[in-house]
Amino acid sequence: MTLPSNVGTRNSYSLALLRIGVGILFLIFGQYKIFGTAFTLHGGFQFWINKFLDGGAYPFMVPVLRGFVLPHATIIAFLVAYGELAIGLALVLGILVRPASFCGLLLMLTMLFSSDYPGAGAPFWQYFGASLSHSVFALCFAAFLVGRAGSVLSLAALRKNRTSVSGD
Repeated sequence: MTLPSNVGTRNSYSLALLRIGVGILFLIFGQYKIFGTAFTLHGGFQFWINKFLDGGAYPFMVPVLRGFVLPHATIIAFLVAYGELAIGLALVLGILVRPASFCGLLLMLTMLFSSDYPGAGAPFWQYFGASLSHSVFALCFAAFLVGRAGSVLSLAALRKNRTSVSGD
């Protein structure tokens, strides 16, 4: 027989490990964009937006990508790069996990609708298959929002433990 607290503890650690893993991936995504200039200053972001427009944006996103994103591409590229780095740092360190997860979920939904459109005539299941690179991350961020992903293996938990020990 397993005690509920043990299950809760295991779930908290599992969610924390997933949080840290996703955070490391976002640190990788952000750091190469920030420390290299190809994405932000030399057309990398614009390349991807044009690729999305040519072969995979949902129809309602096309005017947004053409009319807003491309004209402001450099600023948005920096927002994406630093946003990914900030999301990664927050998740790895376990600070501001819910706000970072909300931003990550918004980013993944934006990416999903900007790039994963299989076409109007595609069978329903292909929409999910085409979206795996973004929908899986979106589900992780949703889990971090709903759960207590920062309750263990985090700076917040470490600070809470130090406060409770020093208060005794």
